[in-house]
Amino acid sequence: MRIIFHGENAASFSQGFDKLVGPEAEIRILPDALEAAADREAYAAAEAIIGVKFDAGLPMPRDLRLFHVPGAGYDAVDLARLPPQTSVCNCFGHEQAISEYVMSALLSRAIPLADADARLRRGDWAYWAGSPERVHGEIAGQTIGLLGFGHIGKAIARRAKAFEMTVHVANRSPVATSDLVDRAFGLDELAAFCGSVDALVVSVPLTADTTGIVGRKELAAMKHDSVIVNVGRGATIDETALFEALRDRRIGGAIIDTWYRYPNAGEPHILPSRLPFHELSNVLMTPHMSGWTSGTIRRRQQVMADNIRRCFSGTALVNVVREGRP
Repeated sequence: MRIIFHGENAASFSQGFDKLVGPEAEIRILPDALEAAADREAYAAAEAIIGVKFDAGLPMPRDLRLFHVPGAGYDAVDLARLPPQTSVCNCFGHEQAISEYVMSALLSRAIPLADADARLRRGDWAYWAGSPERVHGEIAGQTIGLLGFGHIGKAIARRAKAFEMTVHVANRSPVATSDLVDRAFGLDELAAFCGSVDALVVSVPLTADTTGIVGRKELAAMKHDSVIVNVGRGATIDETALFEALRDRRIGGAIIDTWYRYPNAGEPHILPSRLPFHELSNVLMTPHMSGWTSGTIRRRQQVMADNIRRCFSGTALVNVVREGRP
């Protein structure tokens, strides 16, 4: 089995992978830019590739049986260009980490531990119990809205219920009310959905249909003190509309982990938007970190190793994005 890890992201999953996939594996780690002829040939000869992108700038792999994305999103993979015999799979395992990120971010808005600590170190008892002027918030009783109810949405719902939150869901396919879901909306009811929640969490994948799915109309429908959280893809929320809603304080705030611009070879320290989100005090900015934990890496490694073994033994794959044709 000739296995390639292509690029820095994919290489993060390579340590110990040989023990998971078996001794018959020949594993090679290649850089993002395949400039050396030997690297391009190794890529072209691969039978399994783990990578985050495939486009016209990469060599055509002649014998490729499996292209495995080491994450959920495959929008950078040109499926039509891959050889017809190649199966494409993705993997999840990040929902635990992302749901913890979401809950911790919401809790940090309600419970100002860092500020309370900093103040008390100066002798300021600003949050001392016993006076209504010193109360802080809580998330119990608030309504959380989940735009997207896949792996991430379901994991957030379970944790939100543990905190006694009401859960509203908007999803492409119908979602029934249950112990996890108090109310469900269709995507044609987004304005009503956005207006019904205190915290809106966007976790839909980026497609032609979801680009800008949260725009001016949806943001205008939100409560003035509500918060929006993006852990899906940046472009699912209209960049200009979001900035203006935050700048003009038409919504309470934003927690943004997925962005509109990312570092590249020419701009390694680029700001994450063409607009000055970094100047707004009602925005919590993080660098696409919500799902990146040791647990995520471990779970994804196991899925990818299992799929490679399945591919070469002729058994059914899991998390199939595209089935290869003989």
